[in-house]
Formats: sequence, structure tokens, C-alpha cells
Amino acid sequence: IELVVSSVFPSQDLLDRADFNAVEYINTLFPTEQSLANIDDVVNKIRLKIRRLDDNIRTVVRGQTNVGQDGRQALEEAQVAIGQLFGKIKDIKDKAEKSEQMVKEITRDIKQLDHAKRHLTTSITTLNHLHMLAGGVDSLEAMTRKRQYGEVANLLQGVVNVLEHFHKYMGIPQIRQLSERVKAAQSELGTQILADFEETFPAQGSKRTGGPSNVLRDACLVANILDPRIKQEIIKKFIRQHLSEYMVLFQENQDVAWLDKIDRRYAWIKRQLVDYEEKYGRMFPEEWCMTERIAVEFCHITRTELAKVMRTRAKEIEVKLLLFAIQRTTNFEGLLAKRFSGCTLTDGPGLKKSVSSLDSTNPFLEDEAGEDGSEKEDDLDRAKKPKAPDNPFHGIVSKCFEPHLYVYIESQDKNLGEMIDRFVSDFRAQGPPKAGTEDGGAVLPSCADLFVYYKKCMVQCSQLSTGEPMIALTTIFQKYLREYAWKILSGNLPKTSSNSGGLTIKSLLQEKEGFEAAKFTVEELCLICSILSTAEYCLATTQQLEEKLKEKVDKILVERINLTGEMDTFSTVISNSIQLLVQDLDAACDPALTAMSKMPWQSVEHVGDQSPYVTSVIMHIKQNVPIIRDNLASTRKYFTQFCIKYTNSFIPKFINHLFRCKPISMVGAEQLLLDTHSLKTVLLDLPSIGSQVVRKAPASYTKIVVKGMTRAEMILKVVMAPHEPSVVFVDNYIKLLADGNPETFQKTLDMKGLKRSEQSSMLELFRQRLPTPPSGADGGPSLSFSTPTPEQENSRIRKLEKLIKKRL
Repeated sequence: IELVVSSVFPSQDLLDRADFNAVEYINTLFPTEQSLANIDDVVNKIRLKIRRLDDNIRTVVRGQTNVGQDGRQALEEAQVAIGQLFGKIKDIKDKAEKSEQMVKEITRDIKQLDHAKRHLTTSITTLNHLHMLAGGVDSLEAMTRKRQYGEVANLLQGVVNVLEHFHKYMGIPQIRQLSERVKAAQSELGTQILADFEETFPAQGSKRTGGPSNVLRDACLVANILDPRIKQEIIKKFIRQHLSEYMVLFQENQDVAWLDKIDRRYAWIKRQLVDYEEKYGRMFPEEWCMTERIAVEFCHITRTELAKVMRTRAKEIEVKLLLFAIQRTTNFEGLLAKRFSGCTLTDGPGLKKSVSSLDSTNPFLEDEAGEDGSEKEDDLDRAKKPKAPDNPFHGIVSKCFEPHLYVYIESQDKNLGEMIDRFVSDFRAQGPPKAGTEDGGAVLPSCADLFVYYKKCMVQCSQLSTGEPMIALTTIFQKYLREYAWKILSGNLPKTSSNSGGLTIKSLLQEKEGFEAAKFTVEELCLICSILSTAEYCLATTQQLEEKLKEKVDKILVERINLTGEMDTFSTVISNSIQLLVQDLDAACDPALTAMSKMPWQSVEHVGDQSPYVTSVIMHIKQNVPIIRDNLASTRKYFTQFCIKYTNSFIPKFINHLFRCKPISMVGAEQLLLDTHSLKTVLLDLPSIGSQVVRKAPASYTKIVVKGMTRAEMILKVVMAPHEPSVVFVDNYIKLLADGNPETFQKTLDMKGLKRSEQSSMLELFRQRLPTPPSGADGGPSLSFSTPTPEQENSRIRKLEKLIKKRL
């Protein structure tokens, strides 16, 4: 309780504390004897405070006594007010109920009048409909007997519409009887109209006894209202009778039925359509599209008959004859597309995408012009404008030629084989491109000829079919792309002087003046560059060929179009060409490096200009690289690849020859360091050496040169360093080369000319001073510092090349 009181009425007075101590309180008031002089004042203040508290308590107690009495009085007054309010609410409710009852009594008669009015209106309307139905049925039966089809067409539609209002009254016998009479009249009209058409247009083999008449025109209007089967039967019989002559004239055993006279079929139907428009154009309703229906039925019959004839005389089908028939047929289908909308086609046989054309950077990117009168749209314009609608009649007749397109495919196989043989013979007759001419390093003309022919075949075949024949044609394309790659490109690459693609031992050991070695002539270098450029063109164009084949073939066959293998073949040709160029320049520099390793470096007395072997290497680089760069001007990326491959081949070889230079004196090491710096400078300028336009070498290439040649410089700096004390020498070696391979360290010691006894202690110290490899490493210390071998470096480059080819 004390806690609650203190929280409600907080106080700092000592008298209000729960642990009040009177002695302490008095000592607080009178801490000294002198303070007792004020005791009277303190007592008076306490007494005054006591009286004030007593007054407050008395006032509160009295106030509580009055509150209870006031509360009871207020409660009684509230109860009285609630009683009065309840009474008033009850009075209001009673009055509202009386008002509602009065309103119901007032509106009851109004509601009855409204219902009576609504029912009366419905009854009158129904009686009117019933009167109209009864009179209409009588008139319909009378007009049917008199064949007054014009009046029947208007009346029948009205009767049918009125009869729809009586569906819910079919339980009434009279209504059901009228409905049955209407159905009977409709059935009689259908039979009667069919009989009239049969009489006017007799069955096949009979002569036409009549022509168009107003009666039949009105009968067609009536047929529109009758069962749809009546209309379909009329159309079917008329078209069959109209095409009966065609079936006789172009029977399978007739001469005009063969493909060479296929024009006569289309000429016949054109005349018949013109004749129909003149005689019967107004007899049938326009929405029946009778002209189009006749043309479509003619196409179906023609496709069936042509397929039957071609199966019987399949051995007589030749390529020219087949293409002639297909061309005339597709022209006719194009004519139908211009004349008709295709609204009567219930299914979509042969609905194909129209032939697409490409841009103009190669044969597959040129605008396809119309051939033999056939019209094609420009896809460049269509890329900017809304796409034109497809031809709904495409393939409606020409589909029958698809089973026989193997003749066309076999012909293209033969033509392409002859073309490849001609390319081979022409290349042998004309020889390689001449150096210093426009042909040097240019794409071989035969390549463009091949892809132009491919484009022609692809467009032609897509007009014939976009199904399996396109897959067969793609297979032939693949075959001759590979043949072109091996026979024309790889087959004409110059051969190196050894079967392994490198130089013979004899040529490697040649030490004639100027360190000359057997290498490719300028013409052969131009030829290699030309083959490389051609292979690159073939690679890019083959990729575009694949895309266009996928556009033209049916969607379900797209996955079967894959020219990745052929693109890989051209990539291989590119790689082999670059490798030949690298091997040639590399082999030309081999004698110079061999001479470097045989020089007496221990007896060199002073440092001079660069050594003769460096001059020889630079001479070969200045002779070959500008030729290669000029001939690969259109394929800059492959020239960069050549530079990278050559550097990756030359630098490890140079370092290996450095290790063979032993022993080396201090002056000899300084001379070699000067030579190494000269070679490093030349290699950094390799991409633009001998060029009037100096371009900055790619960063990837510069990084390779700096890394490799810096390693060679570090080796020489280690050789120049004194080997005493041993600990300093070993630590310096580890710091400069970061190579933990003991074999490399021993080669460095051999270059310094140390004895085997000295080398053993140095090797032991080297192994001790190597830093500990990271935990989890499964190899020795050499794994932390070893530099990739030339084989490892080449393997990485090959992986990089494959990745680049895939992205290209």
C-alpha cells in the first residue's frame, strides 16, 4: 500500500518515508546544542502542519459522505429519464407500423394493375406472334408449292425468328403442330431446291440443259436460311459438275496430263473462272465465294492427279522438267493469292513463310530478286515495314512435288561435286596468289562462287518445300563445305620441310652466313594468308547460312539444322594456317638461337652492340611480319593471334637456349642481358614493325612479352650475381625468379660454371630456403613457383583459341 501511495503521491518529505526514524529526524532538525534555541519555532511549525492536515482530512471525509447521497439521487433521475425515452420509442414504432400498413393497403391495388398490364401486354404480343406464325406457315407452304423462292426467302426468315419466341410453349399441342409444319416446309424446300439444281445442272456426263436463272438465285437465298448441309450439297454438286470436263480432258492416260504440259491445266481453269464469272457470277450469293471454291477444288484435284501421274512415271522425271512444273505451279499459286483471300480454306495445307532475303555483305545478305516472273518482297524493307501476310495458297498444289524432290537434291549433289572439282583444277592451273598484287591475302574467288550457288539452291529449295528436302539439302551443303575446306584450303597449304610440320635436323644445324634456313617464299606466305582469310570468310558465312536455313525450314525441323562441325573445320584451317606462319618464322630464327648457344660466353671480354644472332632474328622478323600483316589486313584479329602464338613459341625456346649457354662470365652475362633487352624491344613492336602507321600493341600481347622476356632477364641477373654467400644467392634467386623447381635452379648454376660439389650444397640450401607450400597442396614447393612449360603454355593458348572460336 505504501508503494502504491508513494507512486501516486510522490514526496521528498522525511515524514512521508516508510522507514521514518524520529530520533534521526530530531537530530536532523537540531544537529548542535546551539540549534536548540529555535525549538519553539520548530514546534510551532509542526503544530501548524498538524492542524492543516487535520482540516484536510475532515474536509475529505465530509466530502465522501455527500458523494454517496448525490450518486443515489443521480441514479434515480437517470432511471426516470430512461423510462420516459423507452415510452417515446414505443410510440414511434407503433406509428411506423400503422403507416406501413396504410402504405400496403394504398399500393396493393396499384401493384395489381401493374401485373395485369404486364400480362396483358405479353398476351397481346404472343397472340400477334401466334397469328403471324399461323399465317406465315400457311403462306410458306403455298409459296413452296409455287416455287416462289424470292418471297419464301424473306418469309422463311421471319417465320423462323417468330418461332424462336415459342420455344417455351412447345408443350401446347397447337404450337408444337405449327413448329412441325415449319420443319416440314424447310425439308421440302431443301429437297425441292436440290432437285431444281440437279435438273438445271445434271450430273457428270450429261449435257447442261439450262443456265443461270432468277429462280435459282432466289433458291440460293433460301438455302442460306435452311440447314447448312443443303448449301454444302449445292456447292459440292455445282463444283463437281463444273469441273467434270477437267477430269475428262486431263485423265492420267492423256498426253496433256504430263508435267511438260502443266501450263494447260492452269490455262484451262483460268478460262473456266472467267466463264463462270460471266454466266453464274450473280446466281450465287457473294458470301459463298464460289469462284474461290472452284479454284480451291481444282487445286485439290490437280494435286491428287499430278501425284498419281508422277508415281506412275517417276522414272521419266528430270530436274529441268520438275523445276519447270514447280515454277509454273508456284506462279499459279501466287496468282490465286492475288485474286482470292483464302477464306474458304478449311485447313492450311502448305501454309509456308514467304521466302526471306538477307543483307548484302555476302551471298546470304543480298536482296533476292524475282526469278522467272515470280514476285518476292524485299526483306530489308519488310524489316522496317509491317510484315506482309503469308500466301494461304502456297503449297496447295506444289505439295505433290515434295516426294520427288530427291531428283533435285541428287542433281545439286552432282553439280556441287563438279564445282569442287573445277575449283581444284582452276587453282592448280592459276597457281597461288602473286605477292604484291591485290590477290595477295585476299579471299579466294571460288569461295564466293560456292556460297552464291548455296544461296541459289537454298532459295530454290525453300520455294519447293520447307520440310525434309531442306534437311537433305543441308546435308549436301555440309558435305561440300567439308570438301572445300580440305581440298581447296587445307589441300593447298604449303608443306613444311618435315612431316611433323617442323624443320629437319639438317636445316636446324645449318650455320651459313646470315643464319639462313629453309623457309616459305613470299608467294607461299601470301597463299597461307589468303587461305586463312578465306577460311575466316567461310566460317562467318557458314554461320549465317545456318541461321538462314533455320529461318526457311519448318519449325519442327529447326533442331536438325546444325553446321557446327563445318564451322569447326574452318576454324581448324585457320589454326593450321596460323601455326604454319608461326613455324616458318620460328624455324627461320632457330639457326640464330643455335649459334647463340654455341658462342664462347665465358671468353667475352667486353660488352658491345647487339650480337649477330640478334641481328639475324630481327632481320627475319622484319622480312616476314610485314608481309603477313599486310596480307591479313582484313583479318586483324588473326594477325594478333599469330603474334601471340609466335611469342609464346619463341620466348620459351629462347630461354631454353639461354640455359645452354654455359659457362657464362660476368661480361658474357651482361652482353646476353643487352641482347635480351634488344629482342624484348623488337617483340614489343612486333605487331607494327615495318609499318608506316604505328599502332599500340594489344595489352594481352604486351603482357605475354613482358612476362616472358622479364623472366629471361631475371635469369641473367641471377647468373651475374655472386654465389657467395650462398644464402644470399639462393634468397636472391627465389625472389627474382619465384621458381621452386630444382632443375631450373641447377641449370642456372650450370650457367655460372659451378662445380658439382658446389652445386650439391647449393641445391640442398635451395630446398631448405623454399617457403612452405599452402596447407592442402598435393605437390612440392615447385608448385608454388614453377613457371608454365612451353607445352603447358601452348595448351592454354589452344583452350583460349577454342573459346574465342565458339564466341565468334
